[in-house]
Amino acid sequence: MGDLKRQSPVRFASRPISTEVRDHWVVALAYPDEGPGPWLVDLSHKTRWDLQDGALDDRTPAGLAVPSRPGDCRLQDRVLVNRMNRTQAAVWHLKHEDAPGLPAEPGYTEVSEATVFLGLLGPKIFTIAEKLSALDFMDPKRTPPFLLQGPFSHVPCQLVTLTRNADGTGALLFACSRGYAQDMVAAVSAAGSEFGLRPAGETAFQRCLDALSGTSPVS
Repeated sequence: MGDLKRQSPVRFASRPISTEVRDHWVVALAYPDEGPGPWLVDLSHKTRWDLQDGALDDRTPAGLAVPSRPGDCRLQDRVLVNRMNRTQAAVWHLKHEDAPGLPAEPGYTEVSEATVFLGLLGPKIFTIAEKLSALDFMDPKRTPPFLLQGPFSHVPCQLVTLTRNADGTGALLFACSRGYAQDMVAAVSAAGSEFGLRPAGETAFQRCLDALSGTSPVS
């Protein structure tokens, strides 16, 4: 098991300038010339579980109650639980450190290596997203974090508006089938080119989460 390697399906045009190995993934911490944003971040190394149960309201993944309504999300201690439908939820571990192993309870399936997981962070990200989907990430009736499911660049996705500000700065996380990874990166990069979209690493993403917890601003 010592030589086990887990590989992200994402390839950016530039190489990271800082990396670390975590749970057999090579995690990019920073890229050259990340600039002031917006940023596209590869989060495929983050552990993600699918949870299915006919009594989903009684489940507490990572100690969090599953939200009662489809589309609602719960974020606590950098764990995000997204209610998808009556019997299904997604559990995304967003912490810097390795996530715990597969829970012993029935109903969980780890989907980390079956999907690609990306984040759009910083200014103008919802303007970029509007070029790729008709989904309403700025719905004034919804309070972040909230989940939308549907086409993004014509690909079925789970998308969470994690945070948004009146000036258009925010964070959008999305996951889809692993096989679409490079097409998705190309589409998002093209849509964001006029706004200076650049790849960024784990450090930029953790700064975003720090801002959500009130410990530092999104920059």
